[in-house]
Amino acid sequence: MSDKCVALKETGTNPFVFVVGAPRSGTTLLKRMLDAHPEIAMTPETWWITRFYKRRIGVTAEGRVTPEIVPRLMEDRRFLRLGLDMDAVGRLVQRGAALSYPDFVSGVFDLYGRGVGKRLVGDKTPGYVRNLSLLHSLWPRANIVHIIRDGRDVWLSIRGWAKAQRTVGHYESWQEDPAATAALWWKWHVGLGREAGRTLPPERYREIRYEDLVRNPAEQCAEICSFLDVPYDASMLRYHEGRANVPSKHPWFPPTAGLRDWRSQMPGEEVERFEAVAGDLLDALGYMRSFRELSPPMKAYGDRMRRRFEARPLPSNW
Repeated sequence: MSDKCVALKETGTNPFVFVVGAPRSGTTLLKRMLDAHPEIAMTPETWWITRFYKRRIGVTAEGRVTPEIVPRLMEDRRFLRLGLDMDAVGRLVQRGAALSYPDFVSGVFDLYGRGVGKRLVGDKTPGYVRNLSLLHSLWPRANIVHIIRDGRDVWLSIRGWAKAQRTVGHYESWQEDPAATAALWWKWHVGLGREAGRTLPPERYREIRYEDLVRNPAEQCAEICSFLDVPYDASMLRYHEGRANVPSKHPWFPPTAGLRDWRSQMPGEEVERFEAVAGDLLDALGYMRSFRELSPPMKAYGDRMRRRFEARPLPSNW
């Protein structure tokens, strides 16, 4: 048994794993696979974990929780989706005035795990890819799986995304060129995650490709289980069974390659503009480019779009 698994058994530490990635990169698919594992439960997306800590909502400057955190969490719709007994959550705070925020959140995850009958509890919140260093500082033993997808296919997914206008659509350049703006949005998320990942212990951070996951799901799930120090279970591949009629904004498909394919579904001029602003990351990730050489006007266009994107201040709720 590895040191990681021994440490987990000794401390009972949750959160066990954070699944992160640029929006529309396959985090939901990986979450469902992990949640189908007999030992792992995955919570609904939280989003409040980093926000409460950074804004010190019910948290002191020293990182200790106060009784205020319970009613504030009850106002958060994402927290309520956990379906926890709020009296039990309140008792976490009553354990003592010195309860740290990490220990409080760990207690919340433990409560969720007990409710669904599983020992290990993780979270899938894509936007946490922007806060990996913070997550690691709060839970040094938590595992982080960063899923990466070809940004051009991410754009095809964003194009029909209901949340596009209030996320990537926040940028002024979206009105002029949504494809290039989505490219910069994708590059920003992936870049932040990879940059932070390089500073984390390798036994705590793992990158996987969406394309590999849908092409060879059994092999990839086995590798992820190895990283997490849990036995592989074939039930991970059956996450969709019996779910065909379950209401969801994400249909319960089995792993399916080619649901979106930029080569056949993305106009050439969009591909060129996308690669003008994010081609360097495509190269770094080993994805094939259609335009190896850009014309001087297209290079200038890419530079201008990057400056506009970087100049836009982030919304306060990010």
